[in-house]
Amino acid sequence: MMRLTIAHSPDSDDAYMMAPLALGWLDPDGFEFEFVRKDIETLNQEALEARYEVTAISFGVYPELRDSYELLTAGSSIQEGTGPLVVTRQPMTAEELRSVTVAVPGLRTSAYLTLQRWLPGLQIALVPFDQILEAVVEGRFEAGLLIHESQLMYRQRGLHLHVDLGAWWKQEFDLPLPMGGNAIRKDLAEELRQRFARLMRRSVELARARHWESIDYAQSFGRGMDRAMVSRYVQGWVNEFTVDPGPRGREAVKQLLGLEPEWRQG
Repeated sequence: MMRLTIAHSPDSDDAYMMAPLALGWLDPDGFEFEFVRKDIETLNQEALEARYEVTAISFGVYPELRDSYELLTAGSSIQEGTGPLVVTRQPMTAEELRSVTVAVPGLRTSAYLTLQRWLPGLQIALVPFDQILEAVVEGRFEAGLLIHESQLMYRQRGLHLHVDLGAWWKQEFDLPLPMGGNAIRKDLAEELRQRFARLMRRSVELARARHWESIDYAQSFGRGMDRAMVSRYVQGWVNEFTVDPGPRGREAVKQLLGLEPEWRQG
C-alpha cells in the first residue's frame, strides 16, 4: 500500500468532495490515506515546503509551487458569475473604499489576487477568513473580503454588498472565476500521480451522486450552518468544473495567473 497524506480545508466544498475517499466508499486502488485539515492560508504556506503529497491550494499560490506540484483536474473550486464578496458596514463608493482598511483572508489567496485585479492599491489587513464577517459586523473594519460560507451570511448580519468579484470577472473576461484546486507533488512516480488523479475524479463524481451523505460528512466539520445551507453552498462550488475544468476553466486559471499551469488529468 502506498500511503498518501491529503491536506484540505474543513470548508464544506473541500470536505464534500473528499467524502468518498475518507469514508471508504471507493476502492482505494492501492493507496492508504491520511487526512490533514487546516485553513487554506496555512495549507498555502505549507505547500511552499512541499509538506504533503496531495494538498488543497489557492490558485493564487500556484506560481510559487509550480516546480514542486502539478494541478489535479479533479477537485477545483471554479464558479461562473459569482465569487468572493467585498462587503461593507455602510454603502460606499469605490473612492470611499480606498479610504478604509479591508480585511482580507491571505495574501496568497485567489480572492485577494482577484481583488487586486479589480481595484489595486487598497489598504488591507490580514484576518483569518472565518473571522472576517464578525470583524466587519463588530466595526473593527469597515469592509471585508468574504470567502467560503460567510458569503451566505452577510445580509442577515446587516452588511452591504459592494462587489461580487465573480460577477465582475465574468463581465470583464466572460470566464468563470477560479479560486482553488488540488495539487499533487511532482516527486511522486508518474504512475502514482496518474492513478490518484483518476481516483480523485471518481471521488468528486461519487460525492455528487451521494449528495446528502456527502453533505452530512461536510457538515460534521461545522461552520454553524444548517444542512440546507451547506447543500446550497456546496452545489455552487462543486460543479462540472470540479469534475474537470475543461477548456474554459483552464483558460480562467491561465487568465488569473498569467501563466499556463501543468495539469494532471483525472
